[in-house]
Amino acid sequence: MDNKDSEAEIHPLKTEDVKAQENHENFVERRIVKSSGLSRLSRWRTAAFFISLFLCLIIVFAFSFIIPCPERPVSERTWFRYYNDAVPYQFLAIEDVNEDKVQDVLFAFKSSNGSSSFNRSCLDEGLPSPCAFVAAVSGTHGSVLWESPVAEDVQWLQCGIQQLGTAEAPGCLVVGKPLSLIAIDLQTGEVLWRESGDFGANYTLLTPLSVIPDVDNDGVQDLIIFITKGGQVKTFIHSGKTGQQIGSTGSLTVDGNARYIRLDLRSSSYFLFYTENSLYAYSLKDLCSAAVGMEIKLPGLQQDPQWEKNIDHTTHRLSLLRFGDFRYLAKVPGPSQDNILVVNSEMATLINTKDLHTVWTLNVSRALSEPLLGYYKPDVLGIVLESEIGPNRKKVMIVESGSGAVQWDLKLNSGAGSPGPATLSTADHRSAFLIWGDYQEPGNETRERAPLQKLYLFHPSYSNVLLELRNSTDQIIAFTAVLFERSRHACYVLLRGPQPGEGPGPVSLMKRKLKEDVSGSRVIWLSHMAGDSEQYIRDRLYRMRFQSRV
Repeated sequence: MDNKDSEAEIHPLKTEDVKAQENHENFVERRIVKSSGLSRLSRWRTAAFFISLFLCLIIVFAFSFIIPCPERPVSERTWFRYYNDAVPYQFLAIEDVNEDKVQDVLFAFKSSNGSSSFNRSCLDEGLPSPCAFVAAVSGTHGSVLWESPVAEDVQWLQCGIQQLGTAEAPGCLVVGKPLSLIAIDLQTGEVLWRESGDFGANYTLLTPLSVIPDVDNDGVQDLIIFITKGGQVKTFIHSGKTGQQIGSTGSLTVDGNARYIRLDLRSSSYFLFYTENSLYAYSLKDLCSAAVGMEIKLPGLQQDPQWEKNIDHTTHRLSLLRFGDFRYLAKVPGPSQDNILVVNSEMATLINTKDLHTVWTLNVSRALSEPLLGYYKPDVLGIVLESEIGPNRKKVMIVESGSGAVQWDLKLNSGAGSPGPATLSTADHRSAFLIWGDYQEPGNETRERAPLQKLYLFHPSYSNVLLELRNSTDQIIAFTAVLFERSRHACYVLLRGPQPGEGPGPVSLMKRKLKEDVSGSRVIWLSHMAGDSEQYIRDRLYRMRFQSRV
């Protein structure tokens, strides 16, 4: 015991060192155990990383090489569809029928049989021969997607109606003659419903037909149809689900044969009926309530207080709009809502729909076609007006919608039945204008008895240049221009054949890519200016890009 105490006195830190040494050994042992656990965890993490990477590579490999990517349809630059012994109707509709993101063409013709692709006849549907067919043709390559014999004759064809019957896809509505309403599935051409009716004799159908909110609460929007007969406008509301008439027939007092446009304001809709000397306004709420026999409260079926102040509720005439000799009424988009362009035999007048005041007037003699919208300046809306200036002569004007200033004009020879103009939006926020006529260069004023139908392209980047794209002596029944794919593939479509009322003959439907004609076009100088060569202009306009406006 004394020895231990002596040793402790001689080495006072020895005991503490022993304890520290023991503690250090325990700490190292614990650290080794902990490091061993972390090492195993690290190996597991590494293994999980490489396994995940391996799985990702397998998925990428599968999607890249094993699972084929959906093929993008390759659109032909030009295609034709021919029918023999047929008569075409003046309808062309553009819709994506087969959902391949390429627009397709719908049209109607009268014949005993359809194309050889489907080999359907009028007798298949219990119709007398010949009868009216509706056909959908692929915008990609011109093949027939479907054909349907629908009626003895066709008064009107309207496609792109979002709800018809119980089909989820959009549909087409055919107004047949003798009177029948036929709803067709846009994707298959199958008849969704068929409803016979009787408008009596000597009536005129007012077009286009209007889609209205669901009046009968069956979950499908409904249709309102107007006809003129004996100095009156009669209204019929039909179910979009079954085609059956809803309520009773309405009668509007109108002095003469009328036409109409529908004007959608912020919370209300009005139908403007115009005759040669008068203009009438009816709210959608009044028309629906009169048909059903009770007041209807639905979204969008309100009345505008400002408009109601200016409507004579006895005659329904608009008191502030006293014009004469109405030719056309057209909607022109404004800053907050649509305005109205009134075109009569002497002038065009833009009316502000908020307060019904005149924005501007412009001298326009004898308008030949409905006003068309386009862009001469970037993002500045313009209006294309065609007016007659003499026998077989017309003037084409592009007018700024906000001020009424004439931005560009052109005089052309033009025969009866010449197609109206068309516009396509370009990537520089302007428009390419397609115009039919026959341009006579100064000093060469000799006119042919029947001017050739020539198609010209004009773009505001070259205000002194026209491109002559093609000329035709065939009878053109319908013409339109459209982007067949979003923001690309600008084309025009021509439907040619015998005029309505003539005997059957060859009918052709053609789609042609616009750039194909631009590359081989003839450059016409409206005014000579030093600068670019003709080939440079062709190349520049060939490279022009198009875009879809929302």
